[in-house]
Amino acid sequence: MSRLASTIEAILYLKAQPLTATEIAEVAGCDRDAIQEGLIELMEHYAHRESALEVAETPDGYVLQLREAYHHLIQQLLPADLGVGALRTLAAIALKGRLSQTELVDIRGSNAYQHVQELVELGFVRKRRQSDGRSYWLQVTEKFHQYFQLNQDQSLELAKYLKSEPSSKTPPQNDEPAL
Repeated sequence: MSRLASTIEAILYLKAQPLTATEIAEVAGCDRDAIQEGLIELMEHYAHRESALEVAETPDGYVLQLREAYHHLIQQLLPADLGVGALRTLAAIALKGRLSQTELVDIRGSNAYQHVQELVELGFVRKRRQSDGRSYWLQVTEKFHQYFQLNQDQSLELAKYLKSEPSSKTPPQNDEPAL
């Protein structure tokens, strides 16, 4: 596999979202025609491997994704029933690094108590009693890092998303499960 195809593979892996050939060319620092050739090479490489991954063209661009034959693992391994509110609470804990449950409730509102319980049960958050016994220290676990590996750009996007939410003192309007 050529160096350009490997670079495209790395870009698709790190971005973890569909990208157009133009977007890939901007990141890779080369022209769109070269990217098209590299994409064809990369797609052929994955097509001939017995791999769980594939490079596919979607309406939104090119993406490195799990082959359909392995989609059953998503339900087993990922917390598909984690609601938007719990995800936002998890994001707040991850962004703060470590914070007290009292601080979290100030940020997210009283629904945070239920979210924390759910996140602890799923293994994404560790809860330890503070030395004065009044509250708990909360922080994300290794399981969180394994599921939600975030690079610096994604962490910044997460911070912007958290800041853009409606007032945290009112219950969320739509707490639908995340897919």
